[in-house]
Formats: sequence, structure tokens, C-alpha cells
Amino acid sequence: MNELTEFLIDWGRGDKEALERLMPVVYQELHRLAQFHLRRERNNHTLQTTALVHEAYIRLIDQTQVEWKNRAHFFAIAAQMMRRIMVDYARARAFEKRGGDVVRVSLQEAEFVADAKHSPDILALDEALKELEKLDKRKASVVELRFFSGLSVEETAEVLEISVGTVVRDWNFAKAWLFSIMKDEL
Repeated sequence: MNELTEFLIDWGRGDKEALERLMPVVYQELHRLAQFHLRRERNNHTLQTTALVHEAYIRLIDQTQVEWKNRAHFFAIAAQMMRRIMVDYARARAFEKRGGDVVRVSLQEAEFVADAKHSPDILALDEALKELEKLDKRKASVVELRFFSGLSVEETAEVLEISVGTVVRDWNFAKAWLFSIMKDEL
């Protein structure tokens, strides 16, 4: 993990070769993260895991002004990019206003559902997260890191530089708030 952090710091300082050394180290984890995201999508989703990883990679190489803190920070940014890619993809696919053939479940249910038969509507969730961000940016960041990045409570606390207790409280509040906002969409 120290090597990874060193690569990130060097890359953040403008060392292009550090990025070339970094990608083989993080590729497998990025692939796992992409699979995590795509498992939550509908069965007939046409975006492939490798395509999502490569699109995220393309966006990551443009991140030259980021001061990378550690592994968790990097994967949080990568997960955020994957979320944006998937939202853009869903919009481009021109889903019907109410989600077309997407099976909707609550954010709370989605936390425990691993099979692809049940997936939250990524567009509705994205809109709800934007509303939460207006209300409380930190709580929206907690959701992004926990739900989209799959980070633990401890890793989320480290990335946001807050206590574990604060992450737990923000996570519980955000889940309840998002459920109340999204229940009309279900």
C-alpha cells in the first residue's frame, strides 16, 4: 500500500511515468469496483465492466491537479467517476421518464441486494444525491463513498477526515433521507 501511495503522490506532482506504474497496481481493484457498480444495474445492461474501467481510466489521467492522500482517496474519486459515467450512459440510452424496464428498490434495500434482478434507478438516485448535496454536502459524500465506492466506515472517515461516529450518523441520516425522497419514485 505504501508503494501505491507513493505512485499517487508522484503522479499528483506531474510524474507521468508514475501513472504508468500505478495503473497495473490498481487495475484489478478498479475492475472489482466496476463489477460492483454494474451488478446493481438491470440484467440487460450493455455497458461492459472493462469499458467502464477504461472510461474511468481516461477520466483519471486528466486528474493532474489532485493531491492524492492515499489509496482510499484514489478509489473514492474512481468510484465517483464510474458513477458519473453510468449516469451519463443511462441518460444517453434515453430511458423513459419513469425508468422504463428498470426494477426499482429503495436505497436501503439496495444496500443488501447483490443480484442484478433488483437495482436502484441510477438516474433517480443521482437526482436525489444532488438534492442531498444541496442540503448537506458531507452527507452526500458519505453516501457516495459508502454506496458507490464500497468503502468501509473507517475508510470513509479517513477520506473525509471525520470521525467514524460522524460517518455512521451521516450514513444513517442520508439513507433515511434518500428513502423518503425516493419512495415516490418506487
